[in-house]
Amino acid sequence: MNVLDEDSLRFQEVFIPELAEGAIKQAYYQTLAAGCSVLEAVDGQLIESSPDGSRRVVKSLPKPIPVKPGQRLRRLQK
Repeated sequence: MNVLDEDSLRFQEVFIPELAEGAIKQAYYQTLAAGCSVLEAVDGQLIESSPDGSRRVVKSLPKPIPVKPGQRLRRLQK
């Protein structure tokens, strides 16, 4: 079994955002290639992208809520 020390682990953690971005792009294109549509948030709007290249606005999205690291938010009861 290969045991990583703390420095090796930190070095590999640097690549997590890059790997995640690549995985998201790959999933996006694979979904379109399979003939399915993809929903994505672009400039405050929910956009449906179709395999034929067409795009349509599904709805406008509310402004994002700024959150500081470690901050907790609770939903208001209706």
